Amino acid sequence: MTQHSRNTPQFYLTAPSPCPYLEGKQERKVFTHLVGDKAADLNDLLTHGGFRRSQSIAYRPACDQCRACVSVRVIANEFRPSRNFRKVLARNADIVSELRSAVPSSEQYSVFRAYLDERHRDGGMADMTVLDYAMMVEDSHVPTRIIEYRRRNADTGITGRGGDLVGVALTDILGDGLSMVYSFFEPAEQDRSFGTFMILDHISRARRMGLPYVYLGYWIEGSKKMDYKGRFLPQQRLAPSGWLRVDATGTVAPEPQD
Repeated sequence: MTQHSRNTPQFYLTAPSPCPYLEGKQERKVFTHLVGDKAADLNDLLTHGGFRRSQSIAYRPACDQCRACVSVRVIANEFRPSRNFRKVLARNADIVSELRSAVPSSEQYSVFRAYLDERHRDGGMADMTVLDYAMMVEDSHVPTRIIEYRRRNADTGITGRGGDLVGVALTDILGDGLSMVYSFFEPAEQDRSFGTFMILDHISRARRMGLPYVYLGYWIEGSKKMDYKGRFLPQQRLAPSGWLRVDATGTVAPEPQD
């Protein structure tokens, strides 16, 4: 039997299954394992090619007759919040975020469980236990962090471990950006537009870190679950010819090559 190095990626194709985003469609994925000393470099390379990470797996849609899933990344330094985005930031002015090591906690799982029960009770993650959640956070061979979102301490006006946890983002630190792997929030806080707020926070954080992009995963036009990602402009969308720039006027153009 041929032996393969842990640093040599092997790619596999899943069997067809119902698409969770577009009714009547079938999806397939190509995937590989992110393990070994080169996992971080491989994750960067594959992310540039439209892959996403889930634990120690990198995957990308490979559907036979559909190309609806489009990788998008926000151009952090050029992003300027619209009036609606500024309203979201104002509604969450009492929230502070903290970048932490990727260590799971029972407090995080409590918010995660409430989020799934309210918004994804029929989804593939609905039965995840606290051990499953811990594995989701810890099973990473690439630079991964947890960003916790808490209310400010009303007594002191500053954040602290005593502030209520209302949202969490699992985020990879890439060579050229932040990749939002998975995020969730307390469902009672949905009037805050918290998902939007966490993306806005990542854009600001990437800018402060000197990173040019925030990777949002797949934009799917016509999908209520995924179409919102197209609102964060300017952004780049991955096409067969490479990354294309989309600005606030809707203009699509290839980015200049370095």
